[in-house]
Amino acid sequence: MHAVLHALSIAGSMTWEITWALILGFALSAVVQAVVRKSTVVSLLGDDRPRTLAAAAGLGVASSSCSYAAVALARSLFRKGANFTAAMAFEIASTNLVIELGVILALLMGWQFTAAEFVGGPIMIIVLAVLFRIFLRDKLLHTAREQAERGLAGSMEGHAAMDMSVAGEGSFARRLFSREGFTSTSHVFVMEWAAILRDLIVGLLIAGAIAAWVPDSFWRTFFFEGHPLASKLWGPIVGPLVAIASFVCSIGNVPLAVVLWKGGISFGGVVAFIFADLLILPILNIYRKYYGAKTAAFLLGTFYLAMVIAGYLVEFAFGGLGLIPDRADAKIPMEGVSWNYTTWLNIAFLLLAAVLLVRFWRTGGLSMLRMMGGSPDTGHDHTGYLQHGHPAGDTHDGHHH
Repeated sequence: MHAVLHALSIAGSMTWEITWALILGFALSAVVQAVVRKSTVVSLLGDDRPRTLAAAAGLGVASSSCSYAAVALARSLFRKGANFTAAMAFEIASTNLVIELGVILALLMGWQFTAAEFVGGPIMIIVLAVLFRIFLRDKLLHTAREQAERGLAGSMEGHAAMDMSVAGEGSFARRLFSREGFTSTSHVFVMEWAAILRDLIVGLLIAGAIAAWVPDSFWRTFFFEGHPLASKLWGPIVGPLVAIASFVCSIGNVPLAVVLWKGGISFGGVVAFIFADLLILPILNIYRKYYGAKTAAFLLGTFYLAMVIAGYLVEFAFGGLGLIPDRADAKIPMEGVSWNYTTWLNIAFLLLAAVLLVRFWRTGGLSMLRMMGGSPDTGHDHTGYLQHGHPAGDTHDGHHH
């Protein structure tokens, strides 16, 4: 019982530590999604030239950070004619280059990790594009497209298909500060929370349990701490494997990253671990449904290789520049709630969340929440924008579901 309570108290402390940052990140993400139209996305991703991949990454940053929704949206883009490499670049950016991830990394582990994330993400996309150029055969791509066209449901399909951007003309600011902008932002905000909540809770509980129950000596041996070179070479190889086994996606794996970093995994190993949220077992199973078993195996191999290479490059670049932080500075939050800046920020941001939640409630958000799991091919209202390229169905309050 004591061990369980110890694990829960660490999970609780971590939750308290990152609450305001999560709300801030999701609010900013919601604002961007409220003004960027999904219909513009497909038209920009027609090939795998560097410019297109850069656009794919930029659009990914502006989309949902839930790994399941990102994977579903990437398939939806691929089915509508987007280039496969560009769709995958979009997927990587939308889980690894988003604001909320950067804020939480900085908070729990130091700004150097945020910088490493934003340097490593583009490296991973470039490496993946090169691997696809060399190894992706037309035959495999054809099989993947045929399977994608079958439209089997994965997870968070409805969420991925919704376009909640504000209709109408006018400047960014004018659209955002209109009543429709406020409503749209509140809807995206709540949907994002609903999409990642399960993974976030699981991630915090797993991190709390591992921090409480696995002795540091185990990690130190496992990560070859005390053998600098072996540790640097081993970290990026083993980081993604720990992630695949831990089942936690998106932002949920940051608390666990703190535990691994304290335990002695290399800097590059942490980066590779965080990138591997797109290879966890449930998502590999979704790839199999979406693109077939062969393509799923191909994605596992190429993504893994790209993560390892990105981990090495980040390790040596940041090491060379003297930017790798001291392990002793990273803290696993254990002290719980006390009157400090975290508490004030949490109060302020929880009030903001409450305002958005009330707005969501009052503008018919609940019916949308029920459609989040939806199937990818129900051509009615909430997918109307994506299916037919024009608004369909329910357009109350000026934005399209």
